[in-house]
Amino acid sequence: MKKLLIALATSTALISPALAQDLEKDELTFGFIKLTDMAPLAVAYEQGYFLDEGLFVTLEAQANWKVLLDGVIGGQLDGAHMLAGQPLAATIGYGTEAHIITPFSMDLNGNGITVSNEVWEMMKPNIPENADGLPQHPISAEALVPVVEKFNSEGKPFNMGMVFPVSTHNYELRYWLAAGGLNPGYYSPENISGQISADVMLSVTPPPQMPATLEAGTISGYCVGEPWNQQAVFKGIGVPVVTDYELWKNNPEKVFGITAEFAEENPNTTKAVVKALIRAAMWLDENDNANRMEAVEMLSQPEYVGADAEVIANSMTGTFEYEKGDVRDVPDFNVFFRHNATYPFYSDAVWYLTQMRRWGQIAEAQPDSWYDEVAKSVYKPEIYLEAARALVDEGLANEADFPWDSDGYKAPTPAEDIIDGIAYDGKAPNAYLDSLPIGLKGDQKVIGNEVQG
Repeated sequence: MKKLLIALATSTALISPALAQDLEKDELTFGFIKLTDMAPLAVAYEQGYFLDEGLFVTLEAQANWKVLLDGVIGGQLDGAHMLAGQPLAATIGYGTEAHIITPFSMDLNGNGITVSNEVWEMMKPNIPENADGLPQHPISAEALVPVVEKFNSEGKPFNMGMVFPVSTHNYELRYWLAAGGLNPGYYSPENISGQISADVMLSVTPPPQMPATLEAGTISGYCVGEPWNQQAVFKGIGVPVVTDYELWKNNPEKVFGITAEFAEENPNTTKAVVKALIRAAMWLDENDNANRMEAVEMLSQPEYVGADAEVIANSMTGTFEYEKGDVRDVPDFNVFFRHNATYPFYSDAVWYLTQMRRWGQIAEAQPDSWYDEVAKSVYKPEIYLEAARALVDEGLANEADFPWDSDGYKAPTPAEDIIDGIAYDGKAPNAYLDSLPIGLKGDQKVIGNEVQG
């Protein structure tokens, strides 16, 4: 646990009395999960950006995503590093119901899909090679189809892990499998296993436990954030087969979540938090990632991620190791500020909602207007831009680095930036759903063990 001590006269002397008086609440506790993409919180603390805003912050690692969400809803945590699906799911009442908002996106990319050594050896004959004998990337899940068929012919389920039902990891793993012709299963109001009609059985495993669960043979692969894919390589127990950058170039990842009530009661505090987080994201990406090794050392501390610096550095410094020795340049594997990474785009929210609908977590068809309304109730670019404007006015950020004139929607993602060659337009969610080969479309529903309609 990290805490800034209010009693230190030397610290309080640095804070403008006017600033401190403007804050509705200056003692805050934020939660996080031990993943490298919690970095903006660690950096905002370690670099003194929270303190610059008059905020005395405690950062607390949480056991799992449910505990973290419950802590924010219950008020034990003032905010948290969250799965992007959590504020959306809570707001629409899927699982725990509460109005959670996000004024800040934590990062882009940062995840991978790893399989066991056994499965990798079975997949390799189905994967084309480069001239140097190394596998061609991105690797399609088509290479996994014969493996799953062999498991099933032997009466064994093919099990894979993801971190939470409304996690990016669940949706990315499902996307990859479906793009290769494998059905990852559906949810229904009566059956929330997500395994209805599934070719591959997905289940929840907390991120830090992924490598050990793979090694034990309970699962044959998983989708998780770093450093837990690189940890499998480091330990020699598995092989990452695809990164989410290869699935969808510059896809959104985690968000910073707070309750709508907190934001309403503490507008100045909320703006101050976002200012500190923007500065942290800028620091992480500035000068072509020049600060990344310092960030790696920071994150390797047990109170943050607690993995070996060597493992964290594998991805945080612009490379990614697939098999041992197969190190490839992926300069945008972790993006914290470039490409407007911190701006909470409505189109990102809509994508998560389409995936919830695609797999039955949203049981009924909804009009395009519903997706827009939900996105705008959760993602709050107006708070973000207010914080960004303050930083520009203070000379701490550049005017050109923020999308002041955005309507909240990114330009459609072109087909060539997505692994299945299907473009995504956040303003046309139902047309997008209809374009996907596997998944619910139109008025379809999951009834019992089958899709009807």
